[in-house]
Amino acid sequence: MTLQGAVIRRDDDSRRELPIADVVVTASDGATSVTTKSNASGYFSLPFRGGVWPGHAAILSFSHPDFEPLQIKLQSGFRQAAKELYIAPMVPLPERAGASQGNSQIAVANIKVRYTVNTPTEVEIGSAVKTFQVVNKGNVPCDRQSPCSPHGNWKASSGSASLDAGVDNVFGNVRVSCVSGPCPFTKIDSSGFEHGGRYITVTALDWSDTATFLLEAEVLHVSINSNVREAYPAIFARALNFTLPPTQEGVSLEAEVDGAPMVFPLGNDLYLSWASCTSRIDSGEEKTTVYRCELKPGYRF
Repeated sequence: MTLQGAVIRRDDDSRRELPIADVVVTASDGATSVTTKSNASGYFSLPFRGGVWPGHAAILSFSHPDFEPLQIKLQSGFRQAAKELYIAPMVPLPERAGASQGNSQIAVANIKVRYTVNTPTEVEIGSAVKTFQVVNKGNVPCDRQSPCSPHGNWKASSGSASLDAGVDNVFGNVRVSCVSGPCPFTKIDSSGFEHGGRYITVTALDWSDTATFLLEAEVLHVSINSNVREAYPAIFARALNFTLPPTQEGVSLEAEVDGAPMVFPLGNDLYLSWASCTSRIDSGEEKTTVYRCELKPGYRF
């Protein structure tokens, strides 16, 4: 059985319930215990393989260096309890003496998020044209010797043509048509060019006399454009929150710390001198990255 829940911060001043990451969560019945940690959204999942005898209880314990410890008792109906979702509200510990005084804390203000989004662009730089023939003689029985006409009656021939757009180029708006000969008795296979790309191939089937085909396409040059974008975080109590698209790169925070403007690259380790940050990937289709940074002791917004 698995216990699931979320750990939140109980903050009477802001009247908001904020998720807490890296909380140590332990379930114990006195004989068996299992431990895990909450993730950036406060979520925890705790597999508990033991059983609890009637009249006994299991204890869920929550601990974090910045919060008062918390315990939740699970009564003897343990299997039913495992189906419930648990919300664990933890109370922040009082800040050290002097740090709680607003005039002795370092102010962090005018926070702005900067990041880069790389987007591919395609610019038309030319066109390509190529003709090819499929040589065949009409009204020749197939006698089951492939290739044959679609209905299997007449002997057919196939032919193809290919194009290469070159390095960093792709083909777009590819068109193929029969331009000469008994075109009603031909068939074009588009599987080799319907999605474009650097290399395209067209194949045609002809079950009458010789036919000529025309292959045309635009040549597009592909380049990557880097666009710098800005966002403003939402601040709740002592934490700031913001979301970024999955294509973001080079995230940094601009802020005035004690009145001095500074730039703080966030990096892969999400390190800030004045806040502790976490990130998680949203479960929706957009796969947005959700960031949360909580002020360290001695700082205030």
